[in-house]
Amino acid sequence: MAWRIDEWVLRGEIDNRVRESVTGRLWFTGRAEPVELRLAGNCWRDLAGRRLEFFNPQSKLGLPADFSGRQEGVVGDLTASRKVKVPEVSMEELMDRYRQRKPFPWHWGNSLYLEWFSMANGRVVIESVGYELKIIGESAWEMTPEEEMDQRRANGAALTDFMGRLGKALQEGQATDDEEQERPQTEEEAERMQERSDRLADRVAARLAREGEGTDYASILDEEIERMRQECGEPEPTPEQQARHAEWIEEANRAAEAAMQHPDPELELEKSIRHPLVERARDLSDQIRVMANDCNLIPADASEEHPVVELQNSIAIAAAKMAGVLGGRTWPPSVDGCAGVIVRLKRARVYLDDALRAAESCQEEKLVLPQHLGPITVTLVDLGREADVLIADLRARLARGLD
Repeated sequence: MAWRIDEWVLRGEIDNRVRESVTGRLWFTGRAEPVELRLAGNCWRDLAGRRLEFFNPQSKLGLPADFSGRQEGVVGDLTASRKVKVPEVSMEELMDRYRQRKPFPWHWGNSLYLEWFSMANGRVVIESVGYELKIIGESAWEMTPEEEMDQRRANGAALTDFMGRLGKALQEGQATDDEEQERPQTEEEAERMQERSDRLADRVAARLAREGEGTDYASILDEEIERMRQECGEPEPTPEQQARHAEWIEEANRAAEAAMQHPDPELELEKSIRHPLVERARDLSDQIRVMANDCNLIPADASEEHPVVELQNSIAIAAAKMAGVLGGRTWPPSVDGCAGVIVRLKRARVYLDDALRAAESCQEEKLVLPQHLGPITVTLVDLGREADVLIADLRARLARGLD
């Protein structure tokens, strides 16, 4: 579902010299004015605090006209140090060798990888090993290894947050009566809303892939929301509901603009509130990552299905999802918010189960020493139990609120 625009880029610049803000410009062959970037967040450690310029010696014509000239949103992963396999033969020879099932020479190389999420075009990616890169000037600030871990987790949660906005847009577009607005959402209603949001996201992604990267993301989103409304036999939104939806979008845009210009101290304080379950999941994620690196547990050619890779990825995703639902809020949540938290926490819980299954595979294949794997497994079990307790508490709170 991504816009992959690297072949059309002529040159560009990324600037992260101001913390929590990434700005930049992109010039494209055949397009007179540059595209402006204004993104919330930070780059990875290699680009954090720095300004990067890059040039594409093989730029092509072809950037779709509906790619927005103003990209505002949040960072995904922004780095110039991602390791990729670079073939040392031409594409023709590479394909010939592939068809003949012959090996081909390659080396590890650094790839420029710039990813962000904008409301104008959705997910956008620039990925290339062929750009000429240059760091300009001295670093304005340095990111610590601990800060980079936090940033990568935030980047991993960015897509989850972005897809959540699809659900919000869908929810705002639905007709509800005054009686339903006055009572809290039930868990069953929240599940249906989440499933519907997931289905909407899948449809939008499928259309973007089918119709090509030049399609209008905003139009596709509106069309799929309307199609889903008709399939469910829902009445058309009233003019008042449409006006409220438009007002919500304008308010969200104004809030985003103000937040990038003048961060709210109270909001930053709220973000610093961390639930202990999130902290324990993050600590375990860091522990597994460090263990895998120090002990060389992951082969260079390991796939996503490798048990150690799956263990590492599952707990990292679980921690990110837990942070998204539990972080930055006082506990317990209001009764009105209980159902949504239950549903999102259950989805995070699934990844803890995945991590446990991966740990079992690590034990069966003797990939991790028992003295390392034992404590990890115990912690995973504890995290699952604690998540179950939270879900039970929220269900009880929701039931009391509806009595």
